[in-house]
Amino acid sequence: MRRVLVVTIAATAILALAWFLAGLPGTVAINLSGYSISFATSLALVALAVALTVVLLVIRLVAYVLRTPSRFSFWRRRRRRAGGDDAITRTLVALAAGVEDEARREAARARKLLGDTPQTLLLAAEAGRLGKREDEAAALYNLLADREDGALLGLRGLFRQALNREAWTEAAAIAARAEKAHPGGSWLREEREQLAVRTGNWPLALRLSEAGAPREAFAVAVVNAEPDADEALRLARRTWKTNPGFAPAALAYARRLRKAGRDARAQGTIHEAWSINPHPELAAFLLDAIEDPHEREREAGRLVASNIDHPECRLLLARVALAAGQIRDARYHLNAAQRAGLDQKRLWLLWADLEMQEHGDTEAGQTAQREALRRATLASPDPAWRCDNCGAEHVHWLAACPACHAAGRINWSVRQVAVAALEG
Repeated sequence: MRRVLVVTIAATAILALAWFLAGLPGTVAINLSGYSISFATSLALVALAVALTVVLLVIRLVAYVLRTPSRFSFWRRRRRRAGGDDAITRTLVALAAGVEDEARREAARARKLLGDTPQTLLLAAEAGRLGKREDEAAALYNLLADREDGALLGLRGLFRQALNREAWTEAAAIAARAEKAHPGGSWLREEREQLAVRTGNWPLALRLSEAGAPREAFAVAVVNAEPDADEALRLARRTWKTNPGFAPAALAYARRLRKAGRDARAQGTIHEAWSINPHPELAAFLLDAIEDPHEREREAGRLVASNIDHPECRLLLARVALAAGQIRDARYHLNAAQRAGLDQKRLWLLWADLEMQEHGDTEAGQTAQREALRRATLASPDPAWRCDNCGAEHVHWLAACPACHAAGRINWSVRQVAVAALEG
């Protein structure tokens, strides 16, 4: 109804305009080279309108012809874009399916249709990696890395390749570039921390570590690697104060103190650490520098005075007493360690040494020694520096396990499988 009303009004307006024009009085005359042409005013206005319409049509026709090349170019670009998008989709499907030839073919088609965009370069690089063409992929990743809009994509690809080659130093350099290109990425922070561990860059590992990371282990490693004596001493003291019972931290601080000529303070550090958590390496640091066995025995007595009933203290006293020839004292401390619940291989090996030293090569001595050695084979394994992650055993404490590269997982412990077997 509304449309009918609009048409009726328009038709009425046109008829009214035509009636108005037809009723206009007068004529329009044109004189040209002696010729004169006269028109009624209404007819002249109609002719003018027709002429203007024709001129406009001619202008539009010319404009259409002039715009034809640009319209054709736009059509071609749109067609190439559609083909390129289709090639990208096909490449993604081929990559997901693991079809190497199709992925490389469609990636090349996408580059041909769309040019070297971040998307096409990344897909071509991934297709190269799928086909084990690492050099080809690296070249494409480098092209991406040189672009401002695709730098992180290229650097991440190069970083992954370096990790696969175990080129840790190169990977660390690439990670530093990626951090500049896109600072603050959580994945990059974690990867850089792991790389710092792999390359032994402990200051960087400590700086990148967050809550939950083995910061204590990193800090001790930093102290051990610090070339500046004063700075190392300052860091060692701060690290040890954080956890005075942590033997590696106490030893790192004591070594730095001894190197600085402050041996009395180093001994005090060892005594304090031992009182919190007795550890054989603490005693070794204190006693190995003493040559006289009797003086070593006296120093061991001073070391264990605050917690003499601890099994580790009894074992230490038995060892130094045996070395000093004090058989009775050694036997007393071994019995005390055994009563305290210690049943490890090292205890029974000391018993065997004691029996041999006391009885010599007599029949009684050999019998007692064989019994001690038999007990040693049945006893719990000795504690050692073991990785909680992979179970690898190490002679000394390390900030990261060389076998599995787990950081902060090496602890002084007994092999868990053996303990479980004995308990069963």
